[in-house]
Amino acid sequence: MAQWTSAVGPAQLARQLQAQQPRPAGPGARKPPAYRALADGIRLLVLEGRVPVAARLPAERELALALTVSRTTVAAAYEALRSEGFLESRRGAGSWTAVPAGNPLPARGLEPLPPEALGSMIDLGCAALPAPEPWLTRGVQGALEELPPYAHTHGDYPAGLPALRQMLADRYTARGIPTMPEQIMVTTGAMGAMDAICHLFAGRGERIAVESPSYANILQLMREAGARLVPVAMSEGLGSWDLGRWRQVLRDAAPRLAYVVADFHNPTGALADEDQRRQLVDAARSAGTVLVVDETMTELRLDDDLEMPRPVCAFDPAGSTVLTVGSASKAFWAGMRIGWVRAAPDVVRSLVAARAYADLGTPVLEQLGVNWLMGTGGWEEAVKLRREQARENRDALVAAVRRELPEWEFAVPKGGLTLWVRTGGLSGSRLAEAGERVGVRVPSGPRFGVDGAFEGFVRLPFTVGGPVADEAAARLAAAARLVESGAGGGTEPPRSFVA
Repeated sequence: MAQWTSAVGPAQLARQLQAQQPRPAGPGARKPPAYRALADGIRLLVLEGRVPVAARLPAERELALALTVSRTTVAAAYEALRSEGFLESRRGAGSWTAVPAGNPLPARGLEPLPPEALGSMIDLGCAALPAPEPWLTRGVQGALEELPPYAHTHGDYPAGLPALRQMLADRYTARGIPTMPEQIMVTTGAMGAMDAICHLFAGRGERIAVESPSYANILQLMREAGARLVPVAMSEGLGSWDLGRWRQVLRDAAPRLAYVVADFHNPTGALADEDQRRQLVDAARSAGTVLVVDETMTELRLDDDLEMPRPVCAFDPAGSTVLTVGSASKAFWAGMRIGWVRAAPDVVRSLVAARAYADLGTPVLEQLGVNWLMGTGGWEEAVKLRREQARENRDALVAAVRRELPEWEFAVPKGGLTLWVRTGGLSGSRLAEAGERVGVRVPSGPRFGVDGAFEGFVRLPFTVGGPVADEAAARLAAAARLVESGAGGGTEPPRSFVA
């Protein structure tokens, strides 16, 4: 019986391996043998979670042809991985990836660290801030006061609580996009919204056009749904959208869906202007593509002098081309798992009908909490606190990285929660690996791309500030020195650092 649960093809694995930057050799060090470099590359992909554990690898001959190396090189690399515990094999079943006993399973997304690990590890993987108190507590208290009438019902509201749907519709209307509650479905976070949309519109094998780079967890959700991702490169400098490329991809690939983050793009922080938004909608409409717009970062404008453009859905008010996804997780708190979709009423009805086979509905108490906050002005006060904290963290992190790593390049975004950093020619994957050893967790650039793109980048979120930002940058500099020296193996464990 085979022990593998998925498979990676030779062409895909070759692309991921060829995109990797080689480990720099230290002074006087020899270039590693070809088999060792290949084994190291596969091991890194497994540790990064970009090749899943229990994934069947290509046969030796197939991978040798894809990489244009000898079969002997691939055989030696596989044998080295087996001896290190990163590969298991069985005659007739092939070879599949593994992790050595005692090693944690690598995450394929950007899950937050467990609380017990935070004493010695600075987590720059998860772009989420602590709750903006006292507003979380007040929102929960307000929800409890409004709960009794709902407690006498079955508690299942597949489209969301009517009061919250009306509240969200009114907020869109106040932004200049007339909206009815029938155009709103409340979901369990933005991920729940995207999961529902993907299952309704993009079955297994369907194409989805995505920005390149894009949000890692959404990319992985789409992969798990069986979608074929079509990357659309952003313009030179990664600061805006290349509309010529978008028109070409939408015309030639005819994707069923396209996914964009127009407001403080994750990970680059870019902000699309009104003309780009209008052109994106026009291109999607012409191609018959449904444009999914992620607005989870919309309210995180950090520079007070910035004038926000109109929402993308303003150029498709009926919601026939644009589906808008919003969430309380970034603007308020990640633990408040409330998201929503704005779309045409018939699309919302289809999403709600399909939901019966998924999660049935979103927790009532959390919906009441968000509704209370939005109805009392508490939401605006909480978002104001969130912006202030993110702005302070951004400025502290930018200053610390510029001081410790002056050769790293980035554009300071005017909003959002992330800094997209070019790492001065170093491999982002190797920086992530070295960072784990010196006590800083950072996601590498390829997590935000397709098939190994963006090896020379890392993403840094605005989740730490003050002395913690200084220490995080110092640890990143230590990780960079490890990569530059080509050092292998472990280092001294990081000292405890509790903020």
